[in-house]
Amino acid sequence: MGKHIPTVRTRRLTAELRRLRERTGLTWEVVSEEMGWSESKMYRIENDKSRILPRDVKRLLKLYEVENEEFEALMELAKSATEKGWWHEYGEALPTWFQFYVGLEDAASGLREYQTLLVPGLLQTEDYMRAILQTAPVTDSDDGIDRTVEVRLARQARVTDTKDPLDAWMILDEAAMRREVGGAKVMRSQLQHLIDMGQRRNLTLQILPFAAGEHASMLGAFKVLEFPGEDDPDVVYQESQTGSLYVEKPDQVGRYSLMFDHLREKALSGTQSREMLEQAAHGLS
Repeated sequence: MGKHIPTVRTRRLTAELRRLRERTGLTWEVVSEEMGWSESKMYRIENDKSRILPRDVKRLLKLYEVENEEFEALMELAKSATEKGWWHEYGEALPTWFQFYVGLEDAASGLREYQTLLVPGLLQTEDYMRAILQTAPVTDSDDGIDRTVEVRLARQARVTDTKDPLDAWMILDEAAMRREVGGAKVMRSQLQHLIDMGQRRNLTLQILPFAAGEHASMLGAFKVLEFPGEDDPDVVYQESQTGSLYVEKPDQVGRYSLMFDHLREKALSGTQSREMLEQAAHGLS
């Protein structure tokens, strides 16, 4: 069946199953015995670390005495949770640890992102992407790079979608726009792309200038993903060369949200940011 990749839907489903079990006052031991499972399987299911089939969800709901509209709604959620997202077709081009993030990004309604040294993936031109990907210590084959570029370009549809665009607020450190990636021509095109994207109604783009001095997030880049459902809390995402970190505890997510607010206050206004980008692009002519 393959490795289980959590999604927003599976996260919501397992949270509901845990809530219903606690509502009935049943312990893992009791439920495990009724279902013929080990307690470790119950742990994996309720923490979204293991796949659960709709037929098993149905058995659990009956055990928890869930009926009528609530039963039907949760069964629909269980069925939709088994559906694969568009990104699954790219297979090995997406590391397992990154597939979860792409699923979250695809379901998100809002994104707040701070980047220190490179342009955010959702705003990169294809030439900029390739220049970045070719610098990896262990470089993928040409086919591997092509597939990674395809995925990144497909992800950008969340920003450019005319019907349901992602509401994005991005802050770039000045270093990200000053570092000449791929040569002057590639970087000039990238800066112009940032200027053009900054005109979109669903995207706010700010530059955090060197002159701002010290700030709240000098330890690195981060993203805060927001979701439309009240039962889907915000998630903070941080990426490294070999993996990722997700922060979901409300108090910790709140700390990142506060950091982003501080960065927003220190950054240049939208108009000032555009002027800085225009000057930088002109300097590469």
